[in-house]
Amino acid sequence: MSLLSASVSITRYKVEGKLGTPVLETVAAALKKNAISEIDDQASEKISGWTSFEKPYQPDFSGSSFVFGAYLVFALRIDKKTIPAKVVQKHFMIESARRLAESGRQYLSRNEKRTIKDHVINVLNLKVPATPNVYDLIWNYEESVLWFFSNLKAANEELETLFLRSFDLTLIRMFPYTAAHLNTDLADTEKDILLKLVPTNFKN
Repeated sequence: MSLLSASVSITRYKVEGKLGTPVLETVAAALKKNAISEIDDQASEKISGWTSFEKPYQPDFSGSSFVFGAYLVFALRIDKKTIPAKVVQKHFMIESARRLAESGRQYLSRNEKRTIKDHVINVLNLKVPATPNVYDLIWNYEESVLWFFSNLKAANEELETLFLRSFDLTLIRMFPYTAAHLNTDLADTEKDILLKLVPTNFKN
């Protein structure tokens, strides 16, 4: 989701840990190392990586293109290939029939069927272009705060994993409990009370 969209969904994170110095060079190196690559001509079903905010389909982290004052602005891109189940089934049946005819048998073993299905999916993945999904983010590295423009569970999990691998920093998702625990000077007894709180059920 783009931060310039008319309506946005945002997940706020606290960034735990310290970047190596010099900061901008460290970030640039990590972004380049973990930049998204293309899988249109590969059998891979899915890939994720960093991309540019301004050129999401042509990642470029040269110079300070991702720096806006104290903010770092770039994006997570997740490319995924989706093949309709009926298309897989069609080609699976065709390939199964061909192998039975060649072998002169009437049945295929479970392992043979699994091998055929994997082969069919790999062949189809070579022909199907990946669908890209781009999720912008803003990182205030001085205040250790990051805003990710998505609330999708899969996208957030992908972000957290890639961020740790890229920068060796942990993202802590901020919601009322974590915000109260991390951003306030609560006494130990108050923290114990906070941990015992449970959500109120407003349904009848």
